[in-house]
Parts: sequence; C-alpha cells; structure tokens
Amino acid sequence: MLKALQNNAKDQNYETRKIIRMTPQDRARKCAELMFAADSASPGLGMAITDIAPGAATMTMTVRPDMLNGHRICHGGFIFALADSAFAFACNSYNQNTVAQQNQITYLSPGKEGELLTAQATETSRSGRSGVYDVTVTGEDGRTVALFRGLSRSVKGQHFDEGDTAL
Repeated sequence: MLKALQNNAKDQNYETRKIIRMTPQDRARKCAELMFAADSASPGLGMAITDIAPGAATMTMTVRPDMLNGHRICHGGFIFALADSAFAFACNSYNQNTVAQQNQITYLSPGKEGELLTAQATETSRSGRSGVYDVTVTGEDGRTVALFRGLSRSVKGQHFDEGDTAL
C-alpha cells in the first residue's frame, strides 16, 4: 500500500511538474548579471548595462573629471574600457566563457566632461570558438566618438549551470 501511494504521488508530481527551458534572452541576462556582479572595473568606472541580448550589449558611462587627459577631453583609455566592457558582455551572452583575442579602436570625436557616453556592441560573426563584434561609442548628441572591433575566443567553462529548472 505504501509503495502504491509513493508511486501515485510520484506520478502526480511528474504530471504537474513543468520544465522551463531558459530562453536565449534569459540566458544573456543571467550571464550579464553574474559577470557584472563579479566585475570591479566596469562599475568602478561608473558603467551601467542598459541593454543585453544574445550577441549584443549596450553600456553607458559618464565622463568624470578624473577621466580627462591633458587636453581636458576624455582619455582614450576610458573610452576603450567602455567599448571593451560592452564587447565582453555581448560575447559572453551565450553562457560560454569568452575572452578577447584582439581589439582595435579608432577615435573619431572627443568625449567631453560630464557627457554620457554609450557603447553599443553587436555581433558581426560567430563561428566555432571565434567571434567578431563591432562596438560604436556615441556621445549624448548622437555623434560617433569611437569605433571598436573585438575578436573573441571561447574558452573552457560556463557562467552558470543550465540544468532544467522545475516549477
């Protein structure tokens, strides 16, 4: 009798249990949340993730007085850091640990003190373990501040275990 009750409870649990598979958008969001929580550099520079999707990320950063160079414009290293962070979140959005293999940047217009810069990263190509991502950094007025291209390489590991989640 006890065995029959246990089997009945098991069958009912199986029937009412819903398996939820993570959507690509959920996966991208969770990867970004986990990475940002472990990242000291991006938040330390005042960066924020404003949008995340599979293969894409948008981040912002306000140019602070301590980010200005001798010309009183945003130091290129900070613009590079913003673009590189957006690139990192975009290429890590598939829950596969991914690192930069090569990056290049072209500066087109200076960032100004107090200005909110926006870096929008988009996936151009992804095949096997390699990816190509383009990042456009813009100023508040919409002008292009910099163009960045990042080449990525997937390595061992994931940001989190993707076992099925039951309700």
